[in-house]
Amino acid sequence: MPVKNILVIRDDRFGEFLLNIPALRALKERYPAADLTLAVKADVRELAQCVEYSDRVIVWDDDFRRSLRKQRFDICVVLDPTKEAHWQAFFAGIPIRVGYNRKWGFLLTRKIEDNKSLGLKHEVEYNLDLVGLVEAKTNDKSLSLGKLPTHTDPEYAGAIAIHPYTSDPLKQWPIERFMELARRIAREMKVKVVLVGKAPSSIGMADELVNLVNKTSLVELAQILRQCRLLVSCDSGPMHLAASVGTRVVALFRHDLPGKTARRWGPWGKGHIVIERANLNEITVDEVLKNVLEMKI
Repeated sequence: MPVKNILVIRDDRFGEFLLNIPALRALKERYPAADLTLAVKADVRELAQCVEYSDRVIVWDDDFRRSLRKQRFDICVVLDPTKEAHWQAFFAGIPIRVGYNRKWGFLLTRKIEDNKSLGLKHEVEYNLDLVGLVEAKTNDKSLSLGKLPTHTDPEYAGAIAIHPYTSDPLKQWPIERFMELARRIAREMKVKVVLVGKAPSSIGMADELVNLVNKTSLVELAQILRQCRLLVSCDSGPMHLAASVGTRVVALFRHDLPGKTARRWGPWGKGHIVIERANLNEITVDEVLKNVLEMKI
């Protein structure tokens, strides 16, 4: 059966979405003549449109789900398993339904066991394993945002970015240490330091720091990070975004949380540094600053 129309569903946060780029590339290389539709959350759509391997990016919402049967997809790949996605693909009559064997995995036609929680390899590699069920593979496993607009702002050229937040309190390095690190980098390295990301409340700022917290879209953040020489972050979406635009990362991780370690979720690619401890409070500002300096930026 010729494959003309492929649907890929990844309905979660933007950091996880970015780690699917090599899998999308593999699908496009295997089925170059097929139209590839990417279904994502509404707040990820603008960023997803910067990935060059999809022909269409839509929001995975009620309107699109109601139209699934009319779309006549040949293959559906559910990269993040949910009962709803599995049921909708089945109900739409998509002939080849690919995903993980959980959350109503019996509705899938091709599936693998979901042992990602063991964290035995990187999320990028798990995603490539999944699309391998439809003979998709690639030699290029890099992250890229090939359609990211080429906007530049001289203000951020060569800056060091700090993302002091994470969505999981168990993976949070103390905010006050991030702020001390930012001030020391600005003063001792004589470079501009930019605070980025989203936060529920404001934090104290020093005059020498640039505060972009809660002030950028994901695409704007990607453009800024692309100009920065380095990002310091805990496990977070901006960490993966920096890696996707070719900016090196110093990442802080716990190594005692099964399935949440750097082995599975660390910055993908070469040139990054990961500092791991069982307790992030054991990581000192001096240690992080030393690693920043050793990046030879």
